[in-house]
Amino acid sequence: MKHGCGLGDANAMLRVYVAKRPPMQEYAQLNGVQPLCRGEIDSINQACGNGWRKLFNVYAKLVQALPEALQPLKQASTSWQSYRDQHLLQAGSSAALLFSAPQLQPTSNTLHIIAGRTHARVLLAGGLDAQLDWLDHEFAMDKQQRLLVCPYFDYRQLSNEKIERLCGLIEKITD
Repeated sequence: MKHGCGLGDANAMLRVYVAKRPPMQEYAQLNGVQPLCRGEIDSINQACGNGWRKLFNVYAKLVQALPEALQPLKQASTSWQSYRDQHLLQAGSSAALLFSAPQLQPTSNTLHIIAGRTHARVLLAGGLDAQLDWLDHEFAMDKQQRLLVCPYFDYRQLSNEKIERLCGLIEKITD
């Protein structure tokens, strides 16, 4: 699995890692990175509930708030809603949502974000080779590996204010 297992662009510059995949038959045997088609996010939301809707919305909000250096990810979208519906996790989006462990390569331009402190600790216990500097109980970074840990992609955990903080950390890690 060169690129991991998940949804989105196999060559994504922005890779977000979550512990679980959508509980749908079409994703049960996923063993690579599969781009979504337009409308597929809405299908996942309808089949899997509010938690997945929140995850996709927060992901889209993060992309819209990214620092100048990562602006090409926005795909010329005017809002996070249009980005979510027209580009997020589709082929060529340069964004991925992965259910596997990060495959870190310090020389690449890939930005890795682990969503959730508990998930990060499970990955570390499973052998993830990262030296996380915990900035507080929610955020951590490994600048050399271009790896960040943030709260899970949910409105209550990763609020708009925390998205702004995450963007500041992204700016530090990508400069």
